[in-house]
Amino acid sequence: MTDEISEALKRYWGYDGFRPLQREAMECVLRGRDSIVVLPTGGGKSLCYQVPALLLPGLTLVVSPLISLMKDQIDALAGCGIPAGRLDSTLSAGEKDRVSRQLGAGGLRLLYVSPERLLSPGFLDFLKGLGVSSVAIDEAHCVSMWGHDFRPEYRRLGILRTAFPEIPIGAYTATATEQVRGDIAVQLGLGEPEVLVGSFDRPNLVYRVRRRTEGVRQVRDVIDRHAGESGIVYCLRRSDVDRLTETLRRQGCRAVAYHAGMSDEERHRSQNGFIGEEADVIVATVAFGMGIDKSNVRYVVHAAMPRSLEHYQQESGRAGRDGLEAECVLLHSGADYLTWKRIILESEPQTVENGLAKLGQMSRYCRGVSCRHRAILAYFGQPAGAEACGACDICLGEVEGVADPVVVAQKILSSVLRQGERFGADYTAGVLYGSREERIVANGHDRLSTHGILKEETRPAVRDWIEQLVEQEYLARVGDYGVLKLTALGRRALAGEERPLLLEAPRARRAPKAAVEKDSWDGVDRALFERLRALRRTLAAEAGVPAYIVFGDATLRDLARKKPATPDELLAVTGIGAKKLELYGPRVLAGIRAHDRDPLPPRPEGGR
Repeated sequence: MTDEISEALKRYWGYDGFRPLQREAMECVLRGRDSIVVLPTGGGKSLCYQVPALLLPGLTLVVSPLISLMKDQIDALAGCGIPAGRLDSTLSAGEKDRVSRQLGAGGLRLLYVSPERLLSPGFLDFLKGLGVSSVAIDEAHCVSMWGHDFRPEYRRLGILRTAFPEIPIGAYTATATEQVRGDIAVQLGLGEPEVLVGSFDRPNLVYRVRRRTEGVRQVRDVIDRHAGESGIVYCLRRSDVDRLTETLRRQGCRAVAYHAGMSDEERHRSQNGFIGEEADVIVATVAFGMGIDKSNVRYVVHAAMPRSLEHYQQESGRAGRDGLEAECVLLHSGADYLTWKRIILESEPQTVENGLAKLGQMSRYCRGVSCRHRAILAYFGQPAGAEACGACDICLGEVEGVADPVVVAQKILSSVLRQGERFGADYTAGVLYGSREERIVANGHDRLSTHGILKEETRPAVRDWIEQLVEQEYLARVGDYGVLKLTALGRRALAGEERPLLLEAPRARRAPKAAVEKDSWDGVDRALFERLRALRRTLAAEAGVPAYIVFGDATLRDLARKKPATPDELLAVTGIGAKKLELYGPRVLAGIRAHDRDPLPPRPEGGR
């Protein structure tokens, strides 16, 4: 069985080996056993049911929530020489007839449908006549009301067990706690499923967390580090998306917007522009992303704090799906926490307690001074190695805790009290820094014992520490003017009964290279990579598919590293199977020969 799986993986996809748990998941399907497979975004979940589909005698049914995801996966399968189709509301009557004829003739190995299509009258009876041999449910966390993206129509998918009692059902997701996994098994009626849970760690992602001080500039810093590469910027509100998109466009960025307030046509245009690489940056609310199969997203920026680590893990996980290095930057402030807290308190009563707990954990992640990779693993209940990851701001030495946070916090809290708890954060920072501006002198606060008590620090640093104390709920903002007042927690901290945690500002604006970033470019001819990247755009335009479906970035780098000269050598490149050799091999080899005759100048290092 293993030999057959390996041969199919190499022949159709051009891969020599498996990612963690892929082989075990494939064997579950081939043995006829139900399974719940939890692999991180980029962990290769789709292959877990696509490879067995080639080895089983009948049709594999795939239930997927988004048409865009179905289309991307079908295009990718066609590029590998695998016949697959979909039935959804966007197809014309003629297209539906064509797919139905292919199904009737046994010409498709995989059929993608939405939950709504599956549950439509008569559709299950139609499927029963097609010889379905396995069922795959993608984004399976949508089944559970305890998941982070519950969809009521997914709750009814248990009907598949009744319709197909003898065939294996596989549930696949990137994010599912133990509680969610149990709920998936119950709701889908799975019989003693094999539960395969991969590591939630994504070692190729470089995590950075920053307090949001100059939002647009901080976002631009990330975009500039990845000039010409694809990235996603998440905002909290629709209005934030519109403002930031317009600002980035004025600054010369190829940016598009995406949020639920736009028309379907506008959203499709933005999404297609991003996937087709007509735009480098998509600025979006969380309405964008689930089911986006774009493998070469090199960075994800959260311009505001997400509401939970589950959301953050999935949204940041849209970077680096090809296994190459990618950067994930989270910008946050105390205002984000308060916004989410208000939204959660206004939600369904039964969800409030759980929502606030998750929000608190997200906030602690932002304020933490331990390895970001380790913190995410701990949240999902998985052990981490003892060594520094070398791929986050903490382990790279960019951020560290204040030497004596309790004393610094007590100085700030004491000043707020001595000011009569009647002033805001900017004013308080001025008092602590020792400013003699007119307001402070007029109020006599230049004579307070706390005036200038933090004059050895920078005023922005003091202002930032005040924000950190607000976020940790040692201080509260009150009223329209944001007056600072001590909370009960803050009074205990002033008495030495609590220990606040304060972070220093990042040491340098220019982010250092992580080891994973250096290693993935080792031996790569950068100029050849750029030539092949241009060729990939041409081939994609001719085929009418996204560029990453022609070749992923990992394949381009391997080509630019190995510089194959023959078809057999091309087949030794990761991601090139028999079909891609047939479709693109001659032009790729010609491009490499052309580069040998006339090398292009290398791309500036700063763009990477």
